[in-house]
Amino acid sequence: MTAAPEETARRQLAGLARWRPAEIAFWALVLAAYAVFPQRAALIAEVAVVALFALSLDLVLGYAGILTLGHAAFFGWGAYVAGIAASRGLGDPTLGLLLGGGTAGVLGLLTAPLVLRGGDLTRLMVTLGLATVLFELANRFTGLTGGADGLQGMIVGPLLGRFEFDLEGHVGAAYALAVLFLAFLLLRRIALSPFGWALRAIRANPLRAAALGIPVRRRLVAAYTLGAALAGVAGALLAQVTGFVSLDVLSFQRSADGLLVLLIGGVGWLYGGLVGAVVFKLMQDLLSSLTPQYWQFWIGALLVVLVLLGRDRPRAWIARLRRPAEGAAP
Repeated sequence: MTAAPEETARRQLAGLARWRPAEIAFWALVLAAYAVFPQRAALIAEVAVVALFALSLDLVLGYAGILTLGHAAFFGWGAYVAGIAASRGLGDPTLGLLLGGGTAGVLGLLTAPLVLRGGDLTRLMVTLGLATVLFELANRFTGLTGGADGLQGMIVGPLLGRFEFDLEGHVGAAYALAVLFLAFLLLRRIALSPFGWALRAIRANPLRAAALGIPVRRRLVAAYTLGAALAGVAGALLAQVTGFVSLDVLSFQRSADGLLVLLIGGVGWLYGGLVGAVVFKLMQDLLSSLTPQYWQFWIGALLVVLVLLGRDRPRAWIARLRRPAEGAAP
């Protein structure tokens, strides 16, 4: 007697959700890097923030297929909300993350109807315009944001009321890695849920997805809102571990860096954002120390090589090493 289609699908989803040895090894290496290189704690925290930002962008672009050039709008919003809260006496890190992520999610929900209206070119322009407007507002209201001088007077309280942020960045790195791992668990669960598969179907062919009964617009609004909230958490995390917020968090360069990270690691693959963030930050750190004036040239050269090779080529190489029965990765 054969199982019902629903039961078969449920078993397949449960099989895909199981953790593979390569995934466990990856996170073990992350913990090992924190333990072996304590002198590079600040860099590890930066990598974690960039990886979290890339994950949020991957949900919007890689899974939902929403083109955007202004994802830094939510990153910067979360950074300024957490920074202003800390400068006004609300320095609890957890509260700052909730405020930054929550308000960024509300901003994403309010702007989603505007962004999702029209085609891909319209979305690119609208998202870029949203980030530009927020950048100019932050630059103009100097009494609140500090303008071009950056936000001053941030006092971030101890983590969980016990662990003070140290100058070496050890607590900040552990904090950033913990937040990144929790966010990854959430996104992994979403990517392997029926909601995640619905997003893949919408990205592949919205008309066909609608014909199958998938509420396309509601799914896209939910994905865009969740991506905005996670970007806000990443921004708040950066503000807390560095103790400073400047206009850079809202710049177009921030959005471009997120896209470059996904291009390096792979779009529509959660580990692509993580791997891309590691490669991008290590290259940036190494090249800026070797050639401070021309490091961006080498980053650009890498971008050209990746485009020539094909952005899915590294993932295809990894897929060949897997067993055929292992199934798709999140």
